[in-house]
Amino acid sequence: MEDQSTAIMERLVATANIEVIPLKGADEKTGAVPTETTVTITCSPKFGLDRTLDHVVSARRSGHRVVPHLAARMVEDEAQLKRFVGVLNAEGVDDLYVIGGDGQEPVGKYSEAFDIIEALQGIDHNLQRIGVGCYPEGHPNIPDAALIDALQRKQPYADYMVSQLCFDAAAFTGWLRTVRSLGITLPVRIGIAAPLQTRKLIELSLKIGVGSSVKFLTKQHGFVGNLLLGRSYAPESLIEQIIADSDFDSLGVDGLHMFSFNQVAATVEWQHRIAAVPSK
Repeated sequence: MEDQSTAIMERLVATANIEVIPLKGADEKTGAVPTETTVTITCSPKFGLDRTLDHVVSARRSGHRVVPHLAARMVEDEAQLKRFVGVLNAEGVDDLYVIGGDGQEPVGKYSEAFDIIEALQGIDHNLQRIGVGCYPEGHPNIPDAALIDALQRKQPYADYMVSQLCFDAAAFTGWLRTVRSLGITLPVRIGIAAPLQTRKLIELSLKIGVGSSVKFLTKQHGFVGNLLLGRSYAPESLIEQIIADSDFDSLGVDGLHMFSFNQVAATVEWQHRIAAVPSK
């Protein structure tokens, strides 16, 4: 059984996506990722969709498979959506991760991921896969029932879901059992924090709204010592706990989505160490 768990761990880590935020210098960081590893490029109201596309083009031209994020609330109109998709078509991008977005108010008529996914049905594109977000620990501004309803509406058009950052294996697997019982069958990529200094991880996690999970993390044995000594968080334990769940084989876990917080070199080194993924 231990050998089987190790094999699953290595497979999940070897096929993990690495998320990159399009900040200054991100192109160089992406260039350090082995071309066998898929890179996802985020978007945010602060930088705009053009910044995301610029980094998508750069990553594609450095030989990477790329999954752009597209936030519904950042899309002004159908013309802008068509332009965005047109760039993806031109660059050979066939996978898109659609989210609602962090903006308080939509800049156009699209207010949630479903609106974009529905609009894509009437647009010429070469997308083969569409991903959507999911929230094992809930969303600070959206009731749980509304989150389930959104997943049920998006499911007919989507191919997979990506979970928000989580540190609590029991919360993740419990939530997954619940949504499976409600008819959500989409394969899931587990949102995992890359190995970071513990203090930095707390700071960044609180910024993106996963405070309840951070509270769980702070209760774990040895956490305070790691914090005081400046040690790094290691994601292996969380992955091992999820794999060890008695229902793991039936939960539909498809892979990992690594939140690198642009600590790309450390993420790639960890991936190489756990699964012998070749370094660039």
